[in-house]
Amino acid sequence: MCRYSRSFAAAALLLALSATNLAAAERAPLLGHAPTPTALAAADIDVRGQDGQGLPPGRGSVAAGEPLFANLCAACHGDFGEGIPPYPALTGGRGTLDTNAPVRSVGSFWPYAPTLFDYIRRAMPFRSPGSLDNDQVYSLVAYVLYLNDLLAKNATLDAASLAAVRMPNRDGFVSPDPRPDVKASPCMQHCRSAPVKIISDSADRAGAAAPKP
Repeated sequence: MCRYSRSFAAAALLLALSATNLAAAERAPLLGHAPTPTALAAADIDVRGQDGQGLPPGRGSVAAGEPLFANLCAACHGDFGEGIPPYPALTGGRGTLDTNAPVRSVGSFWPYAPTLFDYIRRAMPFRSPGSLDNDQVYSLVAYVLYLNDLLAKNATLDAASLAAVRMPNRDGFVSPDPRPDVKASPCMQHCRSAPVKIISDSADRAGAAAPKP
């Protein structure tokens, strides 16, 4: 067979295989399958910060959280949560948020304690996220809050007590759009309460910025 005939035969075979694969894909589009209740439950683990809705059953203590933190967290976050760069500090920073060098730690910045449970359960430990059971997560949350002077050393946590923890920066956040002119039912016509007054224009600003002779 000459090389042109071989090339033609190879091309014809590829076209035939492509047509066969296309027909098979049309019969079974491979769009996956409906998720099982178990799969949905594994993904549906979000916890609402304001009231702790979504926190699972379980219980943990500061005492149980201390060795967990030493074994799983201290290598990145320090023995006392002080942080080892480039990993963030979990403690400290009170009173720094309105300075030029704010320290955004759990104790100084986070507004809601239940979100700490949500984050640890999803993302920690760094090398094996999702490997902790609920009691271990509660214990780590308890220990981190203890390091921030928000729990006593003999404290325990469950869903109800964690939701009741009030963080120091609880009222430090504002609405995403706090402007007074933004309302639930915006005004669409005849909204001016006084005549429009022009206080400056681009020419004025350009003149003010120009160097004087």
